[in-house]
Amino acid sequence: MHVAGLWRYPVKSMQGEELEAADIDTDGLRHDRAWGIRSMTSGLVLTARRRPELLLASARLEGDRPHITLPDGTTATGVGPATDSALSAWLDEPVSLVAAADVPEAVGEFFADATDDTSPAIRWTMPAGRFVDAQPVLLLTDAALRAAAELYPDGDWDVRRIRPNIVAAGAPPGWAEDGWVERTVAIGAEAAIAPVAPCQRCTMVTRPQPGLRRDLDIYRTLLRHHGGTLGVWSAVRRPGPVRLGDAVEVDGAH
Repeated sequence: MHVAGLWRYPVKSMQGEELEAADIDTDGLRHDRAWGIRSMTSGLVLTARRRPELLLASARLEGDRPHITLPDGTTATGVGPATDSALSAWLDEPVSLVAAADVPEAVGEFFADATDDTSPAIRWTMPAGRFVDAQPVLLLTDAALRAAAELYPDGDWDVRRIRPNIVAAGAPPGWAEDGWVERTVAIGAEAAIAPVAPCQRCTMVTRPQPGLRRDLDIYRTLLRHHGGTLGVWSAVRRPGPVRLGDAVEVDGAH
């Protein structure tokens, strides 16, 4: 198996950037989900669950700062009043771009019913240091994505819906990464991650993005056929550089 995709999402819930190489630090892919947009009214870090339009904007890294492009072409770089003003005008509410390192207990939301935005919103506290939902690295095999697409061939299973950090190619057909939980996955010469649990999907996979329509049946297919999961949340076992083409090897249970 080998690395076929590397993705970083500097600002939570915005489109990210596909990379040729990246560094895995002890707490995840460097600068991944290192910033988020916090509502000054509710105090919540916004996600595309509550504000779907976030996925219509994109963020990439410029030096050590996030560079944001809004749907109308407006751009903003880094944390500060100019960025906050642009984001607040776009979202029509007072918000602030914040670094995860400065928000020790960030609170997010998900809907009780991933296909119904009027269902109760359930709140949870994100891990400190990154605006990630659970573990710092999301690993996906292209085989699992193909397995999902076979179940619902009319859906557009673009990898952008799934928002992985690492896509591994060459796994056996099916949902191979589910069997890697509690094992070690070595990536390249130095890095290794430890899958902890399958990733429970939510309404995010149904949301529209540029070139992708809203599609509730993406989630319904996963729920009906695979317990609502796709990909595995993973902890970092060994930091190190990774790049496209690196070997991916699964060790025995630890």
